[in-house]
Amino acid sequence: MTMTLLEMMRTSSVIPVIAIDDPEHAVPLARALVAGGIRVLEVTLRTQHGLAAIRAMTAVPGAIVGVGTLTQPEEFAAARDAGAVFGVSPGLTPALVAAAKSSGLPLLPGVMTPSEVMAAREQGFRQLKLFPAVPAGGVGMLNAIYGPLPDITFCPTGGISQESASQFLACKNVACVGGSWLTPKDAIQAGNWDRITELAKAASGLRSA
Repeated sequence: MTMTLLEMMRTSSVIPVIAIDDPEHAVPLARALVAGGIRVLEVTLRTQHGLAAIRAMTAVPGAIVGVGTLTQPEEFAAARDAGAVFGVSPGLTPALVAAAKSSGLPLLPGVMTPSEVMAAREQGFRQLKLFPAVPAGGVGMLNAIYGPLPDITFCPTGGISQESASQFLACKNVACVGGSWLTPKDAIQAGNWDRITELAKAASGLRSA
């Protein structure tokens, strides 16, 4: 069954933003996150191993794997071919809009201002990433945008922590948040997958907290 982007966003209260430095870490990391109740995974293209990690993680039962840090049009088809089922970008340009439509990869584009939200909506996007969320105004900005633009659903990302995530999730126009605290580099490098599962469990319980 194919999920819509909004359904994916509502599956996990937190979407971990993952940068893979060693391809060998991809599968055990995905397993640890899924075991903790976090199924939607954003693997960024910030390292050279991003596409290989996506390809490996898609084989993990229960994992819904997407690609992050899409900044070039040609990256869309490559990520889709690697098995990504959604994409995330830090911003939105006409070239990225065209690439998203031609690749068929559902895109969660980054926006920072009301004008950018309206421009993205004109291109057909109703699910957006407020990025960087905290510098952009955080919870106050999301609540202010809800008034004139209540049909937009956000995944705020950037500067959010386990401590502040619940405040963002309480916003009417937020389906999930993005964060890197679920995948601390020291835990990954040490192969401390139990710690990551515990972080995932804590994150998956945020919405009901």
